[in-house]
Parts: sequence; structure tokens; C-alpha cells
Amino acid sequence: MKPIELTGNSLTLEELGRFLDTNCPVMVSATAMEAVGRSAAFVGKLALGGKGYYGINTGFGKFARTRVEPDQASRLQENLLRSHATGAGPELPSDIVRLMLLLRVNSLVSGYSGVSPTLVELLLAMLANDIVPAVPTYGSVGASGDLAPLAHMALPVIGEGDVYLRGERMTAAAAFAATGVAAVHLGPKEGLALINGTQMMSAFAANELLRMRRCLKTSMCAAAMSLEAYETTDRIFDSRVHELKNHPEEKTIAAGFRRLTEGSEIVQSHRDCDRVQDPYSFRCIPQVLGAVAGMMEWTSQWVEREINAVTDNPLVFHDDGDVLSGGNFHGEHMAFVLDSLAIAASEIASISERRIDKLIDSDTEKLPRCLVQDPGLNSGLMITQYLAAALVSENKIHAHPASVDSIPTSMGFEDHVSMGSIGAIKLARVVDNVERVTAVELLCGGQALDFHKPLRPGKGTARSHELVRESIPFIDKDVILGPHIETLVSMVRSGEIVRGVEGVVGDLLAPEHAR
Repeated sequence: MKPIELTGNSLTLEELGRFLDTNCPVMVSATAMEAVGRSAAFVGKLALGGKGYYGINTGFGKFARTRVEPDQASRLQENLLRSHATGAGPELPSDIVRLMLLLRVNSLVSGYSGVSPTLVELLLAMLANDIVPAVPTYGSVGASGDLAPLAHMALPVIGEGDVYLRGERMTAAAAFAATGVAAVHLGPKEGLALINGTQMMSAFAANELLRMRRCLKTSMCAAAMSLEAYETTDRIFDSRVHELKNHPEEKTIAAGFRRLTEGSEIVQSHRDCDRVQDPYSFRCIPQVLGAVAGMMEWTSQWVEREINAVTDNPLVFHDDGDVLSGGNFHGEHMAFVLDSLAIAASEIASISERRIDKLIDSDTEKLPRCLVQDPGLNSGLMITQYLAAALVSENKIHAHPASVDSIPTSMGFEDHVSMGSIGAIKLARVVDNVERVTAVELLCGGQALDFHKPLRPGKGTARSHELVRESIPFIDKDVILGPHIETLVSMVRSGEIVRGVEGVVGDLLAPEHAR
């Protein structure tokens, strides 16, 4: 399996997706490791000198002017991890923590943090042996670094805290003993370098972007079933319309739907009907989902910059013989990204819920009320719209920006924070809800299409329907729908629908000129 090689400045979202999906090996380039060694040697000299350097031979935060003697350097750094491990609440998902570890290594190997090659190798060994620290969710305010979460993530390097070894919870000491990994005593600045960064926020941003990309594509598949079943016109995807709007992502979405609905007998059957215009939730799909895709495009650029950034403080410029304090740990960029993605993701579900409602209460002759035979005796899919409405309503609350808030910390010394960590937590909840709404539309759209038989939908729409039917039967009478919805949620999250459909029509988000 091809490893991911970390250089400190070349990591991509696609590589992070591969890491999460395959647990591929991670290595550090020789050039980067050489820079790490030079940086560590320089910091070691500074720690023994007579001048004070923040976090190297001084205390932290408000204690920046308190000098610490060289023989206390290791204790200073290890005390930092212990004292800052104040997280609370449920634990972060293991994928988020794995990303945090990977991203922290990538930042450290840039060679501006002063950590030793031994520490980097220990972090790599944790990744290689599937040792995932137990990290509580709450405790970061998104500046000064994600201090509390990263402190919990870092505790195992000194043999403390709890971890999951291949999914089984145990102490870090027990996991290290079982795998032959050795804890270390931290050198000057190493504790600070481990926790001063934006890796929790960045891990969430990267992970949720990857989830949103799958969800957006799956929502396109669900929408294609809905719009064909509702007998909308395909002229809403005409390239001439979208050329006049000037947004490339809108053109891409329209092109994706042209491929999904290509060759549809259902569309052809009502080509000359007297309906003048369709409801906005159908007619404006390219404009709404195009805006979502555009938001994902620019946030992806910001996230890739952040995951290749040095977010430590102070920064060690060993070639210049200088140490500079700054604010690269501040999470404002990620806070804006996370808030923006929450808004965009909410809109995927919002417009989807409106299509679900139209299918349930259809004014077309082909579709019975609540998408079931003998409506009245059967309630059919009526209450699935309630579920979608509840999730969409909750998303409206979570879409409120966290980044507009700030509460001073460190006795007022750290007096403006990003709250990006709060944005991260609520974004994950929003994406969860969007996946569920998308599953509901898959259920309803698939059910509605069956009422058009024997007419065939477009080739991409047909494949979407086939994949739904492989797991979910046609609903001919009232049944318990909850398990069916959960099955479809799993299919959304795994990307199963997308893989199957793209095998027929190609990448749904590929620009038309790229095909």
C-alpha cells in the first residue's frame, strides 16, 4: 500500500481521505526529518543559555516571564501536558483523533517547532500501531491552539492517559507495552509544540469536507430520482441557462444532472405537458447545490493551506538563529471555514426536505398521496417528511456562527479567541443530519420512481434506484421504516450510492470540459 509521505507542506485532502479509508502507512521525508534534527539541536542550545525564550525556559501564558532552570526542562514540558489535559464530555471520534495525530506530525516536520526526531518517530509509531488517544470533545476555545484536546492526544507520548489499541480501550502504558512502543521524556519546548496548534479544528474541517462531498453527490442522486418521479422538465439543466449565471460550480452541478437523467423515458413521456414551471426545490437545484459546491471549493483551499501550516508558537528559525513569538495558533481561518460549511451543508438538507414534501403531497397523477397504495388505510411515507423537517430545523440552530463569539482566557492575556472548536463540533452534527435527510429522500425518491414503471429513468437515476432497491424493498403497505432509513444512512456515509452511480456516468462533480 502506497504510504503518505509528509514533508510539512504538501499534504492534500485526497491523501487524508485515503488515510481514513485504508489506514495506509505514514512516513516523513528524509529532508523534513533532517530539518527536524537541526531545529531540535538549536532549541537545545537555547535552553542552556542565559536568555529567556518563551516555552523553552519560561512558563506559559501569564507565566511567560517566569524562568525555569535547564534541569527542569523536561518536567516543565510534561507538567504542561498534564495541567492542560482538562477536556470533558464524550470522546472525539477515532477518525478525528487519527487525523489530529497525522496533522500534528505534518506541522512538526516543517522544522520550525524544535522537537526531536525521536518524538516524531514516536507519533508515527502510534499511527502505525493503531494507537488512538482517548480525547474528550470539550475544552478548546480555538486559540492558543486546541490546547486541551491536543494535550489529551499528547499524554501517551509520556506514557500517560488512555488510548484505544485497535479499538480496545486501555492505558497508554499498557498499549505501549503490548506493541513495543516506548514513551519518552520530553525535551525543551516539546510539550508546547505538541499542543500549540489548530489540529482539532483542522481535522474536523477536513473530515467534514470529505463527508460533505460524498453527501452532496448522494443528494444529487436522490434529487434525480425525485425530479424524474415528480415529472419535472430537464430543461432546467440546459447549459445555456447556467452560462448566464457565471458560476462554474453551478455549471458543474447542471452537467452532473444532465448525465444522471440522460436517456430518461420518464422525462420524454411528459416533454410536451402544459406545466410551465416547476417548484423552486426542483427548478433551482443547480443554483443551490452549485453554491454549496462553490463554498466547498474555497473552504478546501483554506483547509489545505491550514493542514500544511506551522501553527506552533514560538517559531524556531534555526537557520537565522532566531525565535519569534506570533499567533499562528489562532483558529480564525478554520472557524470561518467551519461556520461556512455548516451553512452550506444545511442547505443541502433544506432543499431536499422540500422535495420530499412535494413527493409526499404530489399533485401529479402518477404519485399517490404519501407514496403508498390505499392511502388512508396506509399512512405510507408520510412521517418521513416529519423526520426530515425536524433535522432541517435543528440544522438552522447549528448553522449560527460560532466565530462571532470570543471569551478571554489565561487571566485576560489571551483576550480574543476563534471558537473554531465549537464550530467544528456543531458542523459534525449538521453533516450527520444532512446524511439522514439525504437517506429519507433516497427512500422517497426510490419509492416514487416505482410508480412510473415500465418507463425507465435516466441511466444515472436508474442506477441510483437499483442500488436503493438492492437493500430496500418497495413499500406496498405500512411497515416500520426506521431500519430502512438507517440502512440508507449507512449507504450515504459509505459512499456506496455514489460509487455505483459514478461507475455509470462518471464523476458527478467533474466540470463538463474535464470529461
